[in-house]
Amino acid sequence: MSSYGGQQLINTLVLLGATGDLSGRYLLPALAALRAADRLPDDFQVIAAARQDLDEAAFRRTAAESLERHAPLVPAGTREDLIRSVRYRRTEMTDPASLSGLLSGIRQPVAVYLALPPGLYPAVVSTLGTAGLPAGSRIALEKPFGEDLDSAVALNRLLAQVADTAGEQAVFRVDHALGLPTVQNLFALRLANRVLEAVWNSRHIEQIDILWEEDLGLEGRAGYFDRSGTLRDVMQNHMLQILSLVAMDLPASLDEHAVRDRKVDVLHSVRPLSREEVAARTRRARYASGWLPDPAGGAGRAVPAYREEDGVDAAHGTETFAEVVLELDSERWGGTRFLLRAGKALHRRRKQVTVRFRPAEHPVPHDVPANELRIGLDGPEDIALHLTGGVSLNPPSPVPVTMAAPPPAADLPAYGGVLLELLLGGSTLSVRGDEAEAAWRVMTPVLAAWKAGLVPLEEYAAGSAGPP
Repeated sequence: MSSYGGQQLINTLVLLGATGDLSGRYLLPALAALRAADRLPDDFQVIAAARQDLDEAAFRRTAAESLERHAPLVPAGTREDLIRSVRYRRTEMTDPASLSGLLSGIRQPVAVYLALPPGLYPAVVSTLGTAGLPAGSRIALEKPFGEDLDSAVALNRLLAQVADTAGEQAVFRVDHALGLPTVQNLFALRLANRVLEAVWNSRHIEQIDILWEEDLGLEGRAGYFDRSGTLRDVMQNHMLQILSLVAMDLPASLDEHAVRDRKVDVLHSVRPLSREEVAARTRRARYASGWLPDPAGGAGRAVPAYREEDGVDAAHGTETFAEVVLELDSERWGGTRFLLRAGKALHRRRKQVTVRFRPAEHPVPHDVPANELRIGLDGPEDIALHLTGGVSLNPPSPVPVTMAAPPPAADLPAYGGVLLELLLGGSTLSVRGDEAEAAWRVMTPVLAAWKAGLVPLEEYAAGSAGPP
């Protein structure tokens, strides 16, 4: 380990699955951003491992191309410095001898990042246990953590065996949405504004919408997505994490354990949906052929129906759009609806929390819209409070008022913050084991009812607002 900035930092990252899209598109660019921000020690190194039979020079060329494409704002010299710190090793992830050979001779301890398909996690984690992780090492896994509640419990049990006495401190369940500055700001917004905290309850708030809408289709991810679907891909993890940050009681301290305890409290308070409630309160759909807009203002492009995309098995019935309405059994939130909606190939990109306040108790004109607080979660969206404003008396009519502020500036990409905390041994941006299980407790009944055919699979045109 290195002492860096007054903190102990693991200075060796072992990247399993280094030739995959996650590594090239997000992890290597995040490391380059950390290097550019002078957040990594001079002796930091990356051990890149994959099954491909490449020599080190070939992998470095591929990595350099990825950085040029996905980290163009990082100075070329900094990108080159990072590439020089990379060592490539061909490795069979589920072969204890191969994995032991990879780990032997590496400076200890290490951070092992599983940039692999989630279906491989049990076998690879078990192999890591057989190979033996050095004391003080950490294992990082991407979401989703399991496919349902039972598999999540089994994976957590396996991780506990491999981590041994280090326990949760040695496990880092990555949810990169927690690294987004606007998501982190959900908590800070309430801490810093007592006027908001005073009305942050069901007496004043009628509904909270959590939206994760994308204007992209599969983009080459059919191999993963067709086995996952929207509910597993973003709703069970990203969106329930956001719900827990929005709905949690403020902890007595800012200790990371106290914050995570309050998040788990929220997830445990979500009322599980019965089969009848799943049929009434959820929707699922997949996109048909259509035309996706160009965010830059160009002509856009035609896309085929999801079932006709390369790599898709139409028989899976995988949803690209999901909507779930939840309620919380808690003193603060009893009577408030929480609507979660996510979809691909929609007419616009919108990742946002919309807080809908109840109308005033005194009589107001029927056409007065409800007051809303809109918080953008990803991109240039503002934090905006939309108020009805004054009401002119002759004739009575609303005068809308909007107060907006830019989102906090990000000094690192989301994965930059995630990797830095992994190396430093923090846990604020990690999902705790019981937290992951509590999230599956909410969504597993929905998946079971969908599998039983209780909710029809609708269709919507690509480039539309979703199913009618």
